[in-house]
Amino acid sequence: MAKYIGPVCKMCRREGEKLFLKGERCFSPKCAFERRSFAPGQHGRSGGHGRGGANRESDYARQLRAKQRARRVYGVFERQFRRYYEVALQRRGLTGLNLLQILESRLDNVIFRMGFASSRAQARLLVTHGHFTVNGRRTDIPSMLLKPGDKIEVRDGSRSATYFKDLPELAESRTYPAWLARDPKALTGSVERLPERAEIDGSLNEQLIVEYYSR
Repeated sequence: MAKYIGPVCKMCRREGEKLFLKGERCFSPKCAFERRSFAPGQHGRSGGHGRGGANRESDYARQLRAKQRARRVYGVFERQFRRYYEVALQRRGLTGLNLLQILESRLDNVIFRMGFASSRAQARLLVTHGHFTVNGRRTDIPSMLLKPGDKIEVRDGSRSATYFKDLPELAESRTYPAWLARDPKALTGSVERLPERAEIDGSLNEQLIVEYYSR
């Protein structure tokens, strides 16, 4: 699958709800979804492919939408998403929960959850530019999967940048889940445990995703 380079707000409109892909902008009047909540395309206003047409969707369509929504929320390509599913399938426990825990364990998602970035897209950019270390080693791989006990911190060479000088105050105003620990002033954090289902986006439907790949 090719990288999507179009307006990310179209993804929210296609799913019929905010996916909060642009960070702080999604909470402001500038959010495109607030002005045009109908699906994109020439049939968008009719509701046939948006929220209004949900009752006419087939089981396959609902499964596909659930899978696409999760992919878009976490910014994962199809091949990589399927690979995560196969890993989840091999783990003990519920496959759907395993899949969501894998997605939540991505480095870019953890940095976003800690409040060190306003969106996952921004977190990916910061990681790609090498601003973070994991267990003392610099990494530029946003998809790196973390495990309980891993420690994340802003690299010493990046702390003088304007963004990271202002980050402690910004991070303090952002909430973070109980499965993570953080110290905004020290610009450090750690993974305490895997997240429970109640601590993951409730609008994601992992059962439909499992059904999609089980066809």
